[in-house]
Parts: sequence; structure tokens; C-alpha cells
Amino acid sequence: MVDPTSDLGEDVTEDTAPRCAVCSEPIVNEPTHQVLTRVKEGSVSTVHFCTSACRSEWSE
Repeated sequence: MVDPTSDLGEDVTEDTAPRCAVCSEPIVNEPTHQVLTRVKEGSVSTVHFCTSACRSEWSE
């Protein structure tokens, strides 16, 4: 997976792009891309969504 702090779109292919947590589509140059970042006990986790609709559907 690509570093979530990098500029998506720079050398990102469908194979290396993050995947939506709901529909599993690769997220490449999507202006609707949303990322949920959490820090818990010193560990960082990220969850990617391709649209706000997918974000709304997601549950832990």
C-alpha cells in the first residue's frame, strides 16, 4: 500500500493504491477519497473510503 501521507496520484497504480474499506475499489485520483485515521496506544491505523456514501455504510 502507498504511504497514506504521500500525494495520491504520483506513481500510484490500481495495484498499489489503497482500497475502499466498503467496496474494495482501488482509490486512484478520486476527489471524493476520505481517510479515517486513528491513534490508539501509540499505534496509527487508517481506513480509506472512495466516497462519502461508502464512509456512511462502514461500521467497525
